[in-house]
Amino acid sequence: MLMMIMISFIIIGVVTVRHFMLENEEYHQNRLERKETAVIKSIGYFLEREGIYNNPDSVMVLFSDKITELADINNLDINIFNLKGELLITSHSDYFEKGVFVFQLKENILTELSSGNNRLLKEIDGDTLSILSTYRYMNNIDGRPIAIINLPYFQKNKVSQEEIRDFLVTLSEVYLFLFFGAAIVAYFLSNYITGSIQTIGAKLKQISLSKRNEPLEWNSNDEIGTLVKEYNRMLSELERSAELLGQSERESAWREMAKQVAHEIKNPLTPMKLSVQHLERTLAHDSDDWKERLQRFSNNIIEQIDTLSDIASEFSNFAKMPQAKTEKVDVDKTLKHSLELFNELPSAEISYKNYCKAPVEIVADHNQISRVFNNLLKNAIQAIPENRRGEIKVKLKKDKGSIMITIQDNGVGISEDRKAKIFTPNFTTKTSGMGLGLAIVKNIVNNSDGKIWFETDVEIGSTFFISFPSASNA
Repeated sequence: MLMMIMISFIIIGVVTVRHFMLENEEYHQNRLERKETAVIKSIGYFLEREGIYNNPDSVMVLFSDKITELADINNLDINIFNLKGELLITSHSDYFEKGVFVFQLKENILTELSSGNNRLLKEIDGDTLSILSTYRYMNNIDGRPIAIINLPYFQKNKVSQEEIRDFLVTLSEVYLFLFFGAAIVAYFLSNYITGSIQTIGAKLKQISLSKRNEPLEWNSNDEIGTLVKEYNRMLSELERSAELLGQSERESAWREMAKQVAHEIKNPLTPMKLSVQHLERTLAHDSDDWKERLQRFSNNIIEQIDTLSDIASEFSNFAKMPQAKTEKVDVDKTLKHSLELFNELPSAEISYKNYCKAPVEIVADHNQISRVFNNLLKNAIQAIPENRRGEIKVKLKKDKGSIMITIQDNGVGISEDRKAKIFTPNFTTKTSGMGLGLAIVKNIVNNSDGKIWFETDVEIGSTFFISFPSASNA
């Protein structure tokens, strides 16, 4: 809006100035032409009355007294030259003495007149004045030229410029008022439009599949209203899609979990069945060592039952994590307790390095953090192949307000196709267990406002990184 006002101001100003100039020029030319006609008629009357033919001297004698009178009547200067361009008589000799006019006409003027032009119009521009001069032959009663008459007409450029300046000042005042008025209207209009769009943008940022999204209300049936209707329609479709997607994901997850649980339960059931069948055959033959066999059977059954119990417990722990009891946890002390459980293993050597000079604490559940460390250390040990001496390096550092724990092993590593699934429930690279350990670890770390990631090289080893915000920054 403001740009259009500025452009229209410039266009109107330029067109108006051009119009003033053309109108001013046309006015003075018409005025000169009227005066010129009157002067020529007067001169023709005197020539006819006196009967002058071809004698320029007679012209001088005739008009020596009349030239000033004609100039005063028509408010116009009059100069008469002979056919050679020499000045014969003038109504205002001061202009010739001051150099405004010349005593001898230029050759091009004489040439143009002699070539058949009845009237020549020449314009001379000065600082404050513009001079329009007309040249034409003065004819005798026979129609033959006997002299050249020159009528200079002075027009004041200053008058025209003052008119233009006054007009432009008035135009500027009008457009200045329009400009400020348009600026105020544009301000409120843009705030109205952008405010509505910002409201919609803020609502779009708040869209989440995990919660109910409130629709927008708009009473006007305008372009914004159309956009709001589309937004509300999109919300409805998004909620339906989210419900279907969530239901599909839940069903798929439970199907996969059910398959995994069924598979894990079948593993201990098979040896239990074989043990029962073997015991039946032993009792049927009334063997002497039936008591010993019964003891072995009992031990086997108890071991398999414990396995089933572990499977159920692990599944239950993942399905419903116990309510966290947050407190300040000494990371160094907790790590050392977890390391004591694995330090006596003959298959691996575990080293621990604490780079923190002062005690470091995090806000979390102590038991759950111990579980994280135990699970990661256990996985590191199990990742080492039987033909390799295990080396596990545990480090504790503090970096920019965060507590960093790294657990590095020299195991088999994680292949490229398994990296994306490493924290997925029921995924495991081991021959036993349900594959819920790292999923539980990630869940605990995330609930404690921490982060967990890893780096790995196949057949070289893996390094797991855990980062927690320091309790001193909480």
